[in-house]
Amino acid sequence: VPVITEADTTTVLAACKGRTFLQLRDEAIIRLYCNTGARLSEIANLAVADLDMETDSIHLHGKGNKDRRVRFGARTGRALARYLRARERHNGHGQPGLWLADRGGRQLTANGIKIMLRRRAKAAGVEGVHAHRWRHAFAHQWKRAGGDTGDLMLLLGWASDDMPRRYGASAAAERAQETHQRLGIGDRV
Repeated sequence: VPVITEADTTTVLAACKGRTFLQLRDEAIIRLYCNTGARLSEIANLAVADLDMETDSIHLHGKGNKDRRVRFGARTGRALARYLRARERHNGHGQPGLWLADRGGRQLTANGIKIMLRRRAKAAGVEGVHAHRWRHAFAHQWKRAGGDTGDLMLLLGWASDDMPRRYGASAAAERAQETHQRLGIGDRV
């Protein structure tokens, strides 16, 4: 799975700009994906109670009934705060699920998020957008920045050492070229 670029993410986020309920919700969802590397189901199944705006973190319920807490950045926090204010005025605000559908006061499903991502990507002119590409991008950026593999495993909810290799493989050659250039091996002779 190729990683989604920062430029593509910026373009898709631009397709969400605005103050409508859907624009605020969709921006918050997309920012959570790119800022946490969470799985589609983990974001889709978030409850309001899983969000901690004091610590800028979310409680994720992962595969195999494993739970973990993951922090998010300031931009994601602002997007979530804007969405939460809009959510309070929505007719489904009493629902326990964090994400609400536009109509009917129902919770947004994982399939609803898939449809939303395709719609936003199409509006932005970006192809091949799906939630899992942000998970790969998160792992790639983590490794590129020199992040510890064990910490990455904890953040993404992985139990197997094979997962960092598999997720990092799509961008390993790029990272190797960057490291080679930075190290300058052979440049000093």
